[in-house]
Amino acid sequence: MILNLTQHPASPEQRKSGVVEPSGKSEIKNLLTFEEPPSKNEMRTRAIKLTNMAHNQNAPKVMIGGAPFFMSSLEKTLKEKGIEPIYAFTKRVVQENPETGEKKSIFKHEGFIAV
Repeated sequence: MILNLTQHPASPEQRKSGVVEPSGKSEIKNLLTFEEPPSKNEMRTRAIKLTNMAHNQNAPKVMIGGAPFFMSSLEKTLKEKGIEPIYAFTKRVVQENPETGEKKSIFKHEGFIAV
């Protein structure tokens, strides 16, 4: 099981790879959203709250993503609790409509990167 600790729902491909949505998704979104530049203490507090949520849901691994300035704090607290943080790896695939010439980018799940 890989718990989704991102603001976005897991893609169908990620769900097939074992990603599950957590209970308390709205709280997770709130903890991952920053309206003002946070202090180190605020980031640590939020990371601990997210880590405790993952721990309480018995998650051995969590998929994380969000504000780059916050991810190292979250990685650290997760590892302190023995939870493995991973990132989704996606590949951009561009599809072109031959009739209109319109191009559309699709992000295809290719796997996970453990940190």
